[in-house]
Amino acid sequence: MAEREFPKFAPTHEPKQPLMLDIEDFNRRIVGAYNRGVGETELEADLSTAESFIPPATAKLRDFSYIAPEIPLYDPSNCIGCMECVIECPDTAILAKVIHPDTLERELQKVDDPMVREMVRARFGKTRKYWDTYERKEPGSGGLFGIFIDPTKCKGCAECVEQCDDFALSMLTKTEKNVPLFQKAFRVFESLPETPAEYIKEALLTDMMLAERSLLYVGGAGSCAGCGEATAIRMMLAATGFKYGPENIGIVAATGCNTVYTSTYPYNPYKVAWTNSLFENAATVAMGIRARWDQMGWKHKKLWVLGGDGAMNDIGFQALSRMLMSGMDINVLILDTQVYSNTGGQASTSSYTGQNTKMSYHGREIHGKTERRKEIAQICMMHPDVFVAQTTCADFNHFYKAVLAANEYEGPAVINVYTTCQPEHGVADERASQQAKLAKESRAFPIFIYDPRNGETIRERLDLKGNPAVKEDWYVVPKTGEVIDFIAFARTEGRFAKHFDKDGNPSEELLKAQEDRLKNWRLLQELAGLR
Repeated sequence: MAEREFPKFAPTHEPKQPLMLDIEDFNRRIVGAYNRGVGETELEADLSTAESFIPPATAKLRDFSYIAPEIPLYDPSNCIGCMECVIECPDTAILAKVIHPDTLERELQKVDDPMVREMVRARFGKTRKYWDTYERKEPGSGGLFGIFIDPTKCKGCAECVEQCDDFALSMLTKTEKNVPLFQKAFRVFESLPETPAEYIKEALLTDMMLAERSLLYVGGAGSCAGCGEATAIRMMLAATGFKYGPENIGIVAATGCNTVYTSTYPYNPYKVAWTNSLFENAATVAMGIRARWDQMGWKHKKLWVLGGDGAMNDIGFQALSRMLMSGMDINVLILDTQVYSNTGGQASTSSYTGQNTKMSYHGREIHGKTERRKEIAQICMMHPDVFVAQTTCADFNHFYKAVLAANEYEGPAVINVYTTCQPEHGVADERASQQAKLAKESRAFPIFIYDPRNGETIRERLDLKGNPAVKEDWYVVPKTGEVIDFIAFARTEGRFAKHFDKDGNPSEELLKAQEDRLKNWRLLQELAGLR
């Protein structure tokens, strides 16, 4: 692809002086007042408010410990160090660290409270991944692995427990005694040295969140418990930050849930530079920023556009298409909830046939959404030389590989990620990852990577690896013989509940929705050369 050159220019006027803000004063005076519940009544209007400026990571000071009756309890004896709970947590409320035993004992001597000291010590254990492997190579080099829960960020969704197949996590009822202990233990955890580089293997993508440069979303955002979107944003930032560092990342966010829960003044969960834009023009704003960055010699910096399916598939689609045709080095993360979550669950063109939403209610005459789903990933593939991936947070290696490849690709890249919206989908708080996995298995949301660098034809570029039974119509569970089709997926979500009669039989509309999903899957198989 030919590299676009933008002309250098000299300003004809004095540049505006940047807003100078004392961040410590902001956190103490403004965030402190809001934490006490008196921000709107006691604080005067000031320049930072007038310019809608929020310093980085102010949401770190937000306390959600009062909103859930339970908190995860960690049992290190069952832990294998897989990091899946840390990866999937939408609120950065559960973090891990690897530390050498000598370093741990030295740091624990600084802890005055013996109960807290023992609590922290008990959180670290020996795993095959970080202890046995290293000890076999060099005795005395093994690291202790520990997981800690931040009660001020945890919303009690229990997704970490759902994600853990090794029974290392369970839910514990909060008490006036154990919550302060969790808080003290987490503060000690934060004071410990960063995980040494030798324990972080870049080939193991799950290890990225052991590095502090990957933790660029600090939690404290006002998202719903278990929010599927927040996990996707955290994972994108983790992969990008791990490779390029926080100072080389910028975000343009389209109006939607993601902009509401990440910028409820004065709380900002990001450690990177970012800006909100309108529902329809985030991609256009990103083009302006990319052009200016390139003029300044900042071609190495990574620019991401965030938006829901409403912002990217619908009202902002023209802006997205124009951005893709520009050839500019901009990445897009589409948070595909199949519904306008931010405005109360209206239908979008990403909604499934038969889905019950506002503007497509399941009533006596019309049974939910009548249109077929718009496949934004396939549409983006039809633009010349655009990297495209469709993925889920449940498939974390696939997700991470897609983000890393998008960052490496010198041109426009789009990642469409399945993001469960618990209230609108009618699923439990802890089910975001499981529902995303089921969406993939049922062909509701196939995953793939389309990389123009792999050849001239669609067949060469399109990779369907990661989907089960990739040459078959439907995935069949080997042990039980259960067919995982779209109807099996729909049975698990409230948005399709009215399509089943008292005996569990699906409606005609739902059968049509299943036919649509099968047609879409067969088309992908054909494009990839599998039919």
